[in-house]
Amino acid sequence: MPDQDTLQTLKADTAEPAPVDLSWLDLDQTWGMTAKPGKRGLTLDEVNIGPYGPPEGDEKEMTFRLRGAAKRDGVPRLSSYAGTKADVWSDNATMLYEEAVQRQWSSATDIPWETLEPLNDDIERAMCQLCTFLTEVEFIAGDTPGQWVPRVSNEHFETKLFLCSQIMDEARHLDVFRKRALANGGGLLQSSPTSSLRTLINAKDFTEMSVLMHVQAEGFIQSMFRMGELIAQNEAEKRIFRLCAQDESRHLGYGVMHLKYVLEHEPERREEIHSYLDEAESADPETGTFGINVAESLIVLLAGGRDNPDEGFNKFMALRKRQVNEYIHRLQVAGLGDRVDRMDPIMRMALEI
Repeated sequence: MPDQDTLQTLKADTAEPAPVDLSWLDLDQTWGMTAKPGKRGLTLDEVNIGPYGPPEGDEKEMTFRLRGAAKRDGVPRLSSYAGTKADVWSDNATMLYEEAVQRQWSSATDIPWETLEPLNDDIERAMCQLCTFLTEVEFIAGDTPGQWVPRVSNEHFETKLFLCSQIMDEARHLDVFRKRALANGGGLLQSSPTSSLRTLINAKDFTEMSVLMHVQAEGFIQSMFRMGELIAQNEAEKRIFRLCAQDESRHLGYGVMHLKYVLEHEPERREEIHSYLDEAESADPETGTFGINVAESLIVLLAGGRDNPDEGFNKFMALRKRQVNEYIHRLQVAGLGDRVDRMDPIMRMALEI
């Protein structure tokens, strides 16, 4: 019997050469179609032409095929992909991605760290406690969409690109809040309860994740960022809150428009979405900040110290009212305005303050 080397030599001598297939040279489905730069350059809008544009219906592409590329037979499916267009689509994802690319900033060089000055112990500890919480939140806000990027079909690559830009935003946020906690002699303080954050990362459906994270949780954080002028003690902190609010607006914009698309194209999911919010609202309806230590740190910051708790509490309740009102407004824009009628009773009280 021939040895292994001999068999390999015989196989190599007798094997037929692979046939040459140059059929791809004959593909001309869009030959001659050119994408031309617009006022903002060669953006996704300019290349989304002809068969390369967003799909009109709910046809499913369950392979790695790129939208607009010629199909081929025998390609295996990816069962992990989300199914329909409504599962992941938002009409503003393209614009939000382009804005995110153009408005990146650096926590190292775009924050005037030289404006930090020694603060009294109460204020410094309160800011460090708040930054500890925000660093935790931004970790979850990046980890959660990170789980969904590989599950979004290439057919809906605009959503993939937006989620990737959000992950970069959140990485920068957790970086900048961690730096602030360490930059002025304080440091990280007490970790927050994470039961509410688990509802985000444990979501089993893309729309469930987006409604709870983009529309509700990040909306509450955005309201806090917008009050940065009251919370901040120096120009560095003001710049941090402004830039983070700028980024957060994109995440909220995606979530609201995704929810709107779902409700318009799959109205039967309305009660399902209400059920997600029922659970999330009851997780921490009183403070809306995932832990009493964070609420207390905000009260100290808003009061300018621990000696005037009434003023700090009144300002904190104004923040809470703003959080809930802006939350309801986002739901109304998305088409879920009836949410106010079944909102958690304790949360609804904030509307009446």
